[in-house]
Amino acid sequence: MHGRSLRGAVFWMALALALLLRGEALAAAKPNIVFMLVDNLGYGELGVYGGGVLRGAPTPRIDTLAGQGLRLLNFNVEAQCTPSRSALMTGRLAIRSGTYAVPLGGQPDGLTLWEETIAELLSRQGYATGMWGKWHLGSGLDRLPTNQGFDEWFGIPRTYDEALWTGQNESKGLWPAVGDAQGWNPKADPPQPIYEARKGEQPKVLRTLDLEQRRLMEGEITRRGIDFMTRQVKAGRPFFAYLSFSLMHFPTLPGPEFAGKTGNGDWADCLAEMDHRVGQVLDALKRLGVEDDTLVIFASDNGPEAIHPWEGSAGPWRGTYFTAMEGSLRAPFIVRWPKKIPAGRVSNEIVHIVDCFTTMARAGGAEIPKDRPIDGVDQMAFFQGRQERSSREGFPAFVANRLTAVKWRNWKGHVLWQEKMFDTPQALPIPKLVNLLADPREERDVGPHNSWVAEHLMKITDDLLKSFKEYPPIPMGTPEPYQPPVNPRP
Repeated sequence: MHGRSLRGAVFWMALALALLLRGEALAAAKPNIVFMLVDNLGYGELGVYGGGVLRGAPTPRIDTLAGQGLRLLNFNVEAQCTPSRSALMTGRLAIRSGTYAVPLGGQPDGLTLWEETIAELLSRQGYATGMWGKWHLGSGLDRLPTNQGFDEWFGIPRTYDEALWTGQNESKGLWPAVGDAQGWNPKADPPQPIYEARKGEQPKVLRTLDLEQRRLMEGEITRRGIDFMTRQVKAGRPFFAYLSFSLMHFPTLPGPEFAGKTGNGDWADCLAEMDHRVGQVLDALKRLGVEDDTLVIFASDNGPEAIHPWEGSAGPWRGTYFTAMEGSLRAPFIVRWPKKIPAGRVSNEIVHIVDCFTTMARAGGAEIPKDRPIDGVDQMAFFQGRQERSSREGFPAFVANRLTAVKWRNWKGHVLWQEKMFDTPQALPIPKLVNLLADPREERDVGPHNSWVAEHLMKITDDLLKSFKEYPPIPMGTPEPYQPPVNPRP
């Protein structure tokens, strides 16, 4: 009897241990995911990327975060805000989705509802999904985030420079007026709304975006994001929190409590505020007891701000956003997942923003859509150090709908040449090849001595063009409902 009891006790202990391990495995399979996307933060702004005090303000919280995970030196984005955000949400190059440029007024803008966003994929896996800040992927009510997989959203549909519209009044000391006849007319072009929305409900207009509200956005985005995470932890539900921060997009204006804090002007004050807000999010995760269960990604959507007087820094790289120069394509990227991603690692391997979609989806147990081209690759094995190299060797770089350059390993071939956003793109008689290790400023053409590289660059281009024949890109401005051609073939 004693022997049977002992065997029974061992059985139940083994079963309990198995269930415990299974529970831990399930928890590990569905981490919380926090994606902090900052706006137009250049490569040379943060302390760990050579900025910080050199830019007027230290960034201790983000620098510490970098030491707790993996910091990439070769994270690449698209050339403009809308394309980068589209690539993040869908895992598809923006040229495929009709979102390859910042939209102008007068036509349908944003992602068609046919696209599958990361929020939709994670929702199907039981995640609560929330977003706060700039969307920039559709300003019509049918294309707002709560119609694209998010349970809740607070923010603006387009972008922050529209805060300047209401500032066209010299008497208020806000922005140089040009006269009523030439200036902004609120009756013809109403100020942009700041929305609060929940899935399945009509969005509410809380207020309008002006310069005063512009200064308050960062604090409100952070407060609402932390409230969302707190509610989900209490409910025992995994969450995807997408904090689409407003800084450092122009007009680069700090919150009231940060104005004058550094003594080095608005830009440095904003850098200090951005670092503080990131710290608040990280502190909340720790306070809620989910720090070890949360995959945290901090990244920028573009190269540095290029509009005077809010210019940013690309560090060692050349060029501005709206180009395919390294100053446009390379952006900060930090990923932390305690006990899953080794701390203190730094890599110059190529990763593209489309990879975030696939990596987050797989981390959350979601299936990747198979009925369309997905350009993103799963980088988790690389992030976790299970492989030294990235799962990607290169990518095509578009500026709007123009194929402008192709990167492969440390090589880059320019098809068009454009250094700054307001320069006229110049077609080159033959591609200009640069070695980014030897020539980070992209000043010397080494193509004649390294023609062997052309085969690798052409393969990336040819593969893309073949996929266009089978899956034609969605034209920009396509209205709803959109359905792809039936069984398209070359």
